[in-house]
Amino acid sequence: MLQNLSITFQNIALVKEIESLENPGGLEKRVALIPHDVGTLTALGVNVFVESSAGEGVGFSDEEYLENGAVIQNADQIYNDKDLIIKFKGPALESIPQMKKNCTLLCMAHFNSFPQRAQLLKDHRINVIAMEEILESPKVQTDEQILARVAMAEALQEFIDNKTINNLKIFVMGHNDRLAGSIRRAGNRNPQSLAVLYSDVKFEELQATGNETLYFYDGQDFNDPNTILPQLKECDSHIFDLHAFELETGKEAIAEYRKSHPPVDFGLRRIQCLHETGQAGARYGLKVLKENKPQIDIADAKVVVLGYGNVARGAMHEIYAHGVKTIHVLGRTQTTEERIKHWLKDVDLVVNGADLPIDLRGVTYLITNDHIKTIIPAGSVVIDLVSGSETNRSGVEAVISATFLTDPCFTQDKVTISSLWGWPMMGMNRESTERYSKQIVDVLMGREKLLEGLGSLAPGVQRALVCGPF
Repeated sequence: MLQNLSITFQNIALVKEIESLENPGGLEKRVALIPHDVGTLTALGVNVFVESSAGEGVGFSDEEYLENGAVIQNADQIYNDKDLIIKFKGPALESIPQMKKNCTLLCMAHFNSFPQRAQLLKDHRINVIAMEEILESPKVQTDEQILARVAMAEALQEFIDNKTINNLKIFVMGHNDRLAGSIRRAGNRNPQSLAVLYSDVKFEELQATGNETLYFYDGQDFNDPNTILPQLKECDSHIFDLHAFELETGKEAIAEYRKSHPPVDFGLRRIQCLHETGQAGARYGLKVLKENKPQIDIADAKVVVLGYGNVARGAMHEIYAHGVKTIHVLGRTQTTEERIKHWLKDVDLVVNGADLPIDLRGVTYLITNDHIKTIIPAGSVVIDLVSGSETNRSGVEAVISATFLTDPCFTQDKVTISSLWGWPMMGMNRESTERYSKQIVDVLMGREKLLEGLGSLAPGVQRALVCGPF
């Protein structure tokens, strides 16, 4: 991290999470900064004031913060005369008048979901930087990420050239980080279908073979326990090994990609636990599914995941880890009004990881109330990883607003639906706290240098200034 900073935010408040609009019952116990990362800031000469018991919900005591140079304050003191206020969730409405005018609040702001709070922050002239809106600038891509993309592109090239991609059924065998990147590239090319198969799949369990199928795998991990590859060759299925491609032309392909694809202006979120969000949501969905259908063999469950971004890929990771034999991955082609009914018929678990553009929220839905009433079977489960509110709807029509830990799911037409606000709270509190804290400090001190104030915000932070500058 860079340490030659011209620090503007000299006095920082780390605030405890209490009951708020997106935290009913005050059940969110995470804290935005862990003691070690507070120590990193105080070592620079920054004054960090920590609200008493802010970290106790995830196992960090006031003593640990004191040992790292912090000053402990109570709730009545914590907002007084602070330049920068850091918390995880958005503030409680009653906390806003306690903030001094023109200070800066860094939090998960969700301005579109809570317009009343947004207006109150504007009225009190509080600069707000929405953590969830801070993006990489420029986009950062590792060699592994590029390899996944170019390998799948190579595998699909002849189908694109022959204009047969829309008839192609793609099956990814196994699951690892490299294959996850390939899944996204495959989905973006609009094949007829895309599915992830468990690594011990048997030939007789395959849903399709032949010239209009592609089986994609990573030979670095996949050892073909059931000798499926020779059988696929015999029936003219197309087979592609990511690892073989890596050994033959991987370095050259990555170099060529970097040469022909200069970094785009903005990349992924800088402060996020998207993968963990997908994992936690899918884990909860499988748990509820077992409760609803106690006789079901999870390995044979029909599971559908909408989307193939970071959240959706986290869900795939978790579902695969539970041994589900086939995960159907739906993109734009498969979620059209005419085609999605096919995928929802006889489905056991639906996980929505597709985030609609803002102009389509509340206008179009991927999973409609009619689907829930007439197509999705009773006892099945719909997990919405995107969540939202009355003013910022998700792609699941039944979800008017997010559910919370106080009441994480509801039933509509005998289908269980959950759209939890803060999925990592489902068993990943400590891990997600540590991850968020590291990312926040990196934004404060690293490439973005947010500690230097609002005068020269990095582009990826500038776009996240949703209120101000004042």
